[in-house]
Amino acid sequence: MALVTTKEMFKRAYEGGYSIGAFNVDNLETFQAVIEAAHAKKSPVIIAITENVIKYFGITYLRKIVEAAVEETGVEVALHLDHGKSIEICKYCCDNGFTSVMIDASAYDFEENIRITKEVVEYAHARGVVVESELGAIAGIEDGEVTGDKYGVFTHPEQAKEFVERTGIDSLAIAVGTAHGAYKFKPGTTPYLRFDIIEEIAKLIPGLPLVLHGSSMVPQDRIEMINKFGGEMPAAIGIPGNLLRDASKLAVCKINQGSDLRVAFTSEIRKIFVEQPREYEIRKYTAPAKKVVREMIEDRLDNVFMSSGHAVEGK
Repeated sequence: MALVTTKEMFKRAYEGGYSIGAFNVDNLETFQAVIEAAHAKKSPVIIAITENVIKYFGITYLRKIVEAAVEETGVEVALHLDHGKSIEICKYCCDNGFTSVMIDASAYDFEENIRITKEVVEYAHARGVVVESELGAIAGIEDGEVTGDKYGVFTHPEQAKEFVERTGIDSLAIAVGTAHGAYKFKPGTTPYLRFDIIEEIAKLIPGLPLVLHGSSMVPQDRIEMINKFGGEMPAAIGIPGNLLRDASKLAVCKINQGSDLRVAFTSEIRKIFVEQPREYEIRKYTAPAKKVVREMIEDRLDNVFMSSGHAVEGK
């Protein structure tokens, strides 16, 4: 079994009213947790890799690890570059076994974003790789207030339509209220997503897979555990699962989560370090941490993304 692109994954998800989890992994254990959860739940999954993780692992190590997991488990996996900030890194990943790349030129003006994205699309498509891009400002809630018109800094549907038509991208990351990191919302505010924008974009560009970045739920019990055992993570607030589940029923086919894996993994290790101060065997604390991450992901596949049981038959 080989790595796959997200093309068929997203088509099935779009038609079936569920989403695919894209998980940012930082080490071997979090990667294994994602693969084991996907295998247990018979779910397709996306392994999302940032440029910093490529530098940390080495791209050959990364590709071989993912290929070995697919060969051993038969899990339906896409290997995806997350937030590629340059044409060069996207091309590098296309040439080194990635099946999906994201070019994030959202910091540039609209025309320059189109120019950069189009160049990546032409290069990637010629090599059988799919492309995601971003339009709008995915930031903290304080940066997401509506100003000027009803869209504010969020993704404008008409602009999204033009962007997709002119670039030929395969999926679009939109800004509708999510934010990167664990500190998404100010204390006392109510997390929300702009479902009206999702629905407008879906009507204007039917069939286009939409993507939500910065969608970790930030489990409060794990934040409490981190703080109980010596950490300092006050007021870390994420996206409620019911909002992500509702988005999955619309045109949102890919939901990114990274902070949740880090929070779960770190909380368990902190607990072990405090409760078992004499322990120094690495596996004695990484194995329980991996188990916690796996269980969390299995729950998400079942109850948030609703992708359990949707892997291609035979994978």
